[in-house]
Amino acid sequence: MLSYLLRRLLLIIPTLLGIMLLNFAIVQAAPGGPIERIIAQVQGHAVDATSRFSGGGSESAQQGNPHMAQEQVSTNSRYRGAQGLDPEFIKDLEVQFGFDKPMHERFFKMLTDYLQFDFGESYFRSQKVVDLIAEKLPVSISLGLWTTLIVYFISIPLGIRKAVHDGSKFDIWTSAAVIVGYAIPGFLFAVLLIVVFAGGRYLDWFPLRGLTSDNWAELSSFGKIKDYFWHITLPVTAMVIGGFASLTMLTKNSFLDQINQQYVITARAKGLSQHRVLYGHIFRNAMLIVIAGIPGAFIHILFTSSLLIEVIFSLDGLGLLGFEAAVNRDYPVIFATVFIFTLIGLVMNIIGDLTYALVDPRIDFSGRKV
Repeated sequence: MLSYLLRRLLLIIPTLLGIMLLNFAIVQAAPGGPIERIIAQVQGHAVDATSRFSGGGSESAQQGNPHMAQEQVSTNSRYRGAQGLDPEFIKDLEVQFGFDKPMHERFFKMLTDYLQFDFGESYFRSQKVVDLIAEKLPVSISLGLWTTLIVYFISIPLGIRKAVHDGSKFDIWTSAAVIVGYAIPGFLFAVLLIVVFAGGRYLDWFPLRGLTSDNWAELSSFGKIKDYFWHITLPVTAMVIGGFASLTMLTKNSFLDQINQQYVITARAKGLSQHRVLYGHIFRNAMLIVIAGIPGAFIHILFTSSLLIEVIFSLDGLGLLGFEAAVNRDYPVIFATVFIFTLIGLVMNIIGDLTYALVDPRIDFSGRKV
């Protein structure tokens, strides 16, 4: 097991390198960029990613580069929309962002900095990327953790009951609900929840922005807890509705696969009760794949499902940060989040394998090559 774990840890290095290289090439080849973004801001044509984005990058660029000439036209600039700007201003921007160097030099410098845990500074926020991620991470972890816990709390008992009563009216009706939850994206449920419960059209029971109220610091301990859950109810509900369906069916199918096994028939023949057979014999084998999938499920919910939810509910988390960085071409934020997310995902996959071995000691990865 130790040798397998060591091989998996070593495999992280080439995997992470390949993912970073691919993302770096795609982002660099995509049209637009931070310089085009600043040019658009200087000329008043830029559109912010969100209404909360300050767009302070253009001001700093103008203040730090006095060579801008409004009446001069550049005919040989390779940047769209650069007409009317001094070529020296464009050159200063290239030096400022490091684009005066070849692509491969920028890539290897980025890797060298990342090895030293130096993720640079945001182009448009005048803040270190590490500080940005640390600031947004609690919001996303809060969403992901509560969603994962509630999804498992609902899906496991529901899946077990569906397996025990397979083919019954309960199974049919709950399957219909599961299909609806699986077919409709979570962000559509989020919009529906806002319309119905957040003052969109009918009721105004829940707040729409943030995870805490403006006066949160002034509240008592119980008031802070109540305020926190009051704000998180709708976002988590939207994510749970879109996430419990597949886990419920996985749990049901796992139990159905075990119910007809020979060891279950033998246990029933010995006169053991249904509860003892179900939870004393079937549960451990059937729940192996479900329980071991918790790390992967958390990562999926944290880094995938929360993106649109954070945007819709104006939650300042990693999903919204990544969305703004992509729209605003904030390369340091984009590459740092890709690096950190990928690293966490690879580590969580290893933890998932270890969870398999902990749940069932009969599983041995020592014979596997990767």
